[in-house]
Amino acid sequence: MKVYVIGIGLIGGSMVLDVKALYPEATVYGIDSNESHLQQAIDLGVVDAGATFDDLIHADFVIVSVPVDVALTVLPKVLDVIGENTIVFEVGSTKTPICEAVANHPKRRNFIATHPIAGTEFSGPSAAIKGLFNGKTNIICEVEKTTFKLQEKALDLFKAIGMRIRYMDPKSHDKHIAYVSHLSHISSFMLGKTVINKEKDEQDIFDMAGSGFESTVRLAKSSPAMWTPIFKQNKEQVIETLEEYISNLTQFKELLAKDDYEAIFEEMQSVNKIKEILNGINVKK
Repeated sequence: MKVYVIGIGLIGGSMVLDVKALYPEATVYGIDSNESHLQQAIDLGVVDAGATFDDLIHADFVIVSVPVDVALTVLPKVLDVIGENTIVFEVGSTKTPICEAVANHPKRRNFIATHPIAGTEFSGPSAAIKGLFNGKTNIICEVEKTTFKLQEKALDLFKAIGMRIRYMDPKSHDKHIAYVSHLSHISSFMLGKTVINKEKDEQDIFDMAGSGFESTVRLAKSSPAMWTPIFKQNKEQVIETLEEYISNLTQFKELLAKDDYEAIFEEMQSVNKIKEILNGINVKK
């Protein structure tokens, strides 16, 4: 088995670490525009060797794990050079622009659009970890446009590394992910900004910040180079989620200003059911 990963960071790197653990006979090749990233990935054993796009003709699997704006140009280039039996999947957080970019490509049948719902706030080859995807959901879009034998090839791999599969059309994916992922990152970035702007003394932040603050701003450590293109590609959906979020924040502020603590209590109590929802998700995992 020959596996090529383009963009050797958290998602692509973690995926090939699982592949290497499951299939010791597999050879994993890395392609990265950052030469230091490629060398680091080799040194860490995330990939076995470097490669070029011309080598993709020999691939069984190609994992495209680059920022979503870069993927729009990289993915057609990959499909141009692969063999007939190669399956290509891209793992970014937006799916409509990606699917549109390859809709009319002659080798569209060799591509499967995916979004593994997993990750941390870290990036680069050193962020790759084994077992990241175990028990996690992998959203598959437009599966019917992938030739059946290559669908099976990809789905067998996803299931082998422990992922649960869910099917969704690209626009529905982008709408829902704006609420449960994109808005979370914006909230974290902006909370971090608010605190940094107010608390000029970094030692005060360090001394006073508890685990609640740290967990809430954890996502603010995420890569702006990855997230800015995501917000750009999913702009309409993100703006809609922000409008609803800002409305809720404004309402909360108004209740506080009016000393309506009974309403504040009821607001928070009504949202407490999120515990049951999230506990149910963890049980399923």
